[in-house]
Amino acid sequence: MKPHSESCEKNKAPILAVLKEIFAGHRQVLEIASGTGQHAVHFARELPHLSWQTSELQQNLAGIQAWLDEAQLPNVLAPLALDVNDECWTVPPVDAIFNANTVHIISWPEVERLFAHIARVIAPGGCVCFYGPYNYAGNFTSESNARFDAWLKSRDPNSGVRDFEAVNRLAASHGLELLHDIAMPSNNRMLVWNAQACLSRG
Repeated sequence: MKPHSESCEKNKAPILAVLKEIFAGHRQVLEIASGTGQHAVHFARELPHLSWQTSELQQNLAGIQAWLDEAQLPNVLAPLALDVNDECWTVPPVDAIFNANTVHIISWPEVERLFAHIARVIAPGGCVCFYGPYNYAGNFTSESNARFDAWLKSRDPNSGVRDFEAVNRLAASHGLELLHDIAMPSNNRMLVWNAQACLSRG
């Protein structure tokens, strides 16, 4: 049975509108933490010029594959098992990366490891797109985000809505230059970075 996320259904249209512009000149996308697989199917169908590589934790791959089996899209690749805590990711270089709603779920050391992996995978000149909620100057942008942060911390004290400034500094330390910070519905943002040629490949 296919997994289903109501939030994916709600946010897929506004995210696609941004990706159509951002990914227009790109060809190979790695989606980090593909979740149910709904985003991959929707975006790849609407962006046929892209080769869309899905990925997730091992235990979630079957659900993604169920969506891919039904959609039968030629430009979506079978999901890879990727974990931020892996020593290394055996992923071919890509010129675009997309991630939705992950940095507030994992711990901050795991966010640091995530960007280290990204730095080794993204090709110079590629772009990295992160969707989700962020704080600015240490403040929540809405009451709903504050409630969401409290709910996250009740489940895992190491999680929570991240400060934009801290995430952007971390990205910059790995050679990513912020291009866009786009307001999205439901108090979310789309952060878009460009990968510079000085990226560490160590």
